[in-house]
Amino acid sequence: MYQQFRAPVEPDFQAVNKFIVEQLHSNVPLVENIGHYIVDAGGKRLRPLLVLLAARACGIQSEAHIPMAAVVEFIHTATLLHDDVVDMSTLRRGRPTVNAEWNNPSSVLVGDFIYSRAFQVLVQIGDMRIMEIMADTTNQIAEGEVLQLISKTNTQVTEATYMQVIQSKTAILFQAAAQCGAILGGAEDKRCDQLKTFGNHLGIAFQLIDDVLDYDGDAEAMGKNVGDDLAEGKPTLPLIHVMENGSDAEIALVREALKAENLEPAMLEDVIGIVRESNALTYTRDKAQQEVDSALSCLQELPDSEFKTSLQDLATFATARNN
Repeated sequence: MYQQFRAPVEPDFQAVNKFIVEQLHSNVPLVENIGHYIVDAGGKRLRPLLVLLAARACGIQSEAHIPMAAVVEFIHTATLLHDDVVDMSTLRRGRPTVNAEWNNPSSVLVGDFIYSRAFQVLVQIGDMRIMEIMADTTNQIAEGEVLQLISKTNTQVTEATYMQVIQSKTAILFQAAAQCGAILGGAEDKRCDQLKTFGNHLGIAFQLIDDVLDYDGDAEAMGKNVGDDLAEGKPTLPLIHVMENGSDAEIALVREALKAENLEPAMLEDVIGIVRESNALTYTRDKAQQEVDSALSCLQELPDSEFKTSLQDLATFATARNN
């Protein structure tokens, strides 16, 4: 499905993949082995796709969007490597995580390598405004990760706090991808801001649907287990909604499950059932749709093109996907 969104920039997309492989070269075999293991796992590559589509929609005349898309993917990949260690995850995209296949130190250190390689490429691009955006973005991602960490097993987390987490942890990189693509495309400030806001709303929508799929998705399609967020003690929006609106018995069970050090399968199933039977998933989907509507409104003044159409289709698909 994601291939249709990237059809207008398919040559660019292939160039990004080639560039990524080239940039993962290292004299240390372990770095290269893990790097290729991650690349071979695939993934949606939404963030680099946003760079390419935004740049093309704004009429880019250079090839600078190719390394920029790789930078965004590198930063995303590095955060995943670190996340999997923090969360003690063992499965991603249907394969063992790097920390499961190798070990935690290797995952963290190769994540550091990929982060630093991203900034080496940024220096090559040589745009000070973009360097500032990406420096601020990675700093905010780190803050979001810490905020999520201290929110773990916290049964008092509010919806407002959770939205702050996903704004910093997820949406900010979508935002930077679209904004930097527009800047490289030579767009005026107003258009850059519109695409920046588009990316922000799209990122929030994608994270909210991820939250829904964690309780109502297909494990095979997602490449991870249903209920993983709950098992890791993460109070995502569906769970927060139940804790704010469920019956006393439901709230008590959800809180007990969140605080459990080793969540029993039976309790996990009970909580998943409570979430599914409540209106928490509908509520979360509705919030995601609001974000999509806001994202689409940001594209109204963008000149019509196949690239704009792909951006619109990508936003619309955000709430219809199953992985």
